[in-house]
Order: sequence, then structure tokens, then C-alpha cells
Amino acid sequence: MKSVSWLLVIGLGVAVAACPSNPPPGNTGPAVDTAAENQRVRDSINAANAEAERQAAAERERIENQRRADSLAALARAGDEVRSTLAAMIHFDLDKSNIRGDDMGSLDQKVAILQANPDLRIRIGGHCDERGSDEYNLALGNRRAQAAKQYLVSHGIDASRIETQSWGEERPAVDGHDEGAWSQNRRDEFEIIGGGDNLRQP
Repeated sequence: MKSVSWLLVIGLGVAVAACPSNPPPGNTGPAVDTAAENQRVRDSINAANAEAERQAAAERERIENQRRADSLAALARAGDEVRSTLAAMIHFDLDKSNIRGDDMGSLDQKVAILQANPDLRIRIGGHCDERGSDEYNLALGNRRAQAAKQYLVSHGIDASRIETQSWGEERPAVDGHDEGAWSQNRRDEFEIIGGGDNLRQP
């Protein structure tokens, strides 16, 4: 009996020793896991690259939009400066229509703007103070507007781009009945009547 038991023990040991410790050749479990992990890594890298490109594209668009906005703002500021320069009035001595020396610089600036903007057209309005008859002041206002126009034309601006109008004493810039008011009312005003969009600085 003991011999049979001993033989069984020996047989089991042999059987256990005969069992292979490695998985069968057909079992590719670990290889499949490695391939899946590699694919996950590649997917993660691709996703990160795609996100980086999206952010870079968004930043480029933001920079371009900012540049465009800055450019438009600069153009608007330039246009405002040009309009302000064009609108600057010139003034006259009592009963006079000749251009004063201190106003020639203002007219020279207008010449430069008109040259830089060939489609620009303006109207010059001549004004007087309250003294004198209506007829006299209308005639004087006309001479004042014509004097400014002639100055611009003599500096190379086509006469067809400049209209003139006399308001006489009808539209005072300042209310008052003393020389302080009168000196401000003896003036030429300048307004844009055409080609005033997208004005360029000289």
C-alpha cells in the first residue's frame, strides 16, 4: 500500500514538472496590450498637437484682428485730424478781405490735404461782423471766401474743387456787440462737400 502511495506522489511531481511555465505560442495577450497602449499614446500625442495648432490658429487670428482694429483706429484718428485741420477758420481785419500773414500757414495745410486727397471738395463760407448793411456784408463775405479760394488755387488746387458762399452777418460765431465778438465773426469757414471718406494725411 505504501508503495502505491509513493508512486502516486512521484507521478504527480513528474506531471507538475512537465507543465510549461510559459503560455502557449498561440496566446498573444501581452502583445495586444502593448499595441493598444502604443495606439493610446499616439492618439494622445495627435490630440495634443491638434489642440496646440488650434490655439496657435486662434492666436494668429486674434493678432490679425487686433492689427486690423489698430489700423482702422489709426485711420479714424488720421481722418479726424485731417477734418479738424480743414475746418480751422481764418479771420480778417475790419472791412478787409486780404489773407493775413498769420492765416497763410492754415491755408498751406489745407493745400497739402487737398493735394493728398484728390477727390476732396470743399466749400468756403465768408462771414462778417454785424456792422454795415446787409448788402455790404454779403459782398464783403463773398470777397473773403473768394480770397481764400484764390490762395488755394494759386497753390495748385483745381478751382472746380472749391465752392464759395457768402453769409454776410447772418451766422455769427460769437454773440456780442464788441470787438472781442466782432473779431471772431470776421472769418472764413471751410466744410467738406465731397470725397470726405477715408481721408489721408499729407
